Amino acid sequence: MAERVALLERAPALAPPPRSVTGLVRGLVRTARPRQWVKNVLVVAAPAAAGELFSRHALGQLALVFLLFTACAAAVYLINDARDAVADRAHPVKRHRPVAAGQVPVPVAYAVGGVLGVLAPAAAAWLCPPAVCALLTAYLGMQLAYCVSLKHVLVVDLVVVTTGFLMRAMIGGLDLGIPLSRWFLITTGFGALFMVAAKRYSEAVQMTGKAGATRALLTEYTTGYLRFVWQLAAGVSILGYCLWALEEGGVPSAAVLPWRQLSMVAFILAVLRYAVFADRGTAGEPEDVVLGDRALAVIGLVWLAMYGLAVANW
Repeated sequence: MAERVALLERAPALAPPPRSVTGLVRGLVRTARPRQWVKNVLVVAAPAAAGELFSRHALGQLALVFLLFTACAAAVYLINDARDAVADRAHPVKRHRPVAAGQVPVPVAYAVGGVLGVLAPAAAAWLCPPAVCALLTAYLGMQLAYCVSLKHVLVVDLVVVTTGFLMRAMIGGLDLGIPLSRWFLITTGFGALFMVAAKRYSEAVQMTGKAGATRALLTEYTTGYLRFVWQLAAGVSILGYCLWALEEGGVPSAAVLPWRQLSMVAFILAVLRYAVFADRGTAGEPEDVVLGDRALAVIGLVWLAMYGLAVANW
């Protein structure tokens, strides 16, 4: 704690750039992390798995849920950056974030984050089933607790981030009244834990022997433990997916080929390919890993095609 206080005291004071309305809006948008919005596409996961994705009602509701979840996530980012502004100024990369750099005043970040955090669940209560409003409220409460204290608690920090991914995957099904399969929840939950732990492991590997951890908690994890977590999560997610693919559910299939079973091959290959980057310590943001590796992107598209054919029973 004493070292952290000393670090904050040595944090360079950045001269705030000249402010304008346009600059402020740009700063707010940057703070809302547009690159992270791709994660919210997970809201279509449950409807896609159930084959109920392409009706006009479903698409309209999923677009609404996507916007509401994005607003909630933006609220958390704004409040988090406002709270960590002083600490971020001591970090070589985070010091350039709009709030830390002074482009967005701390009170403005708090205010906009608070407004989004109130409006999104309120809109969900008006336009969506009660379960959606409850899940968004729980997401906000959990993420704000993470910003304040939970990100400093071993293992709990991994669980919170993983649960955020799982909530994204659940909310589309809750909005459309689609029952959530146990195998869907197991595969999604442990698949998310695999990517989260792989990212933490990569950060721990990259900071070895260097001063100034990007996450203070990383100094308390060992790389061996994080490796164990992502390997365990990868194995459970593969097992859950295979059990789902092999479960016929008593419904006769008229498909030309057993696409559900064949999709296991693509899924396992995707996990094995992703594990290459985890093992190297280069698994950063999941979207960057997937979009940055052509082979992994192709495997993902093949899996998506097989998955779609299985749902369509073609």
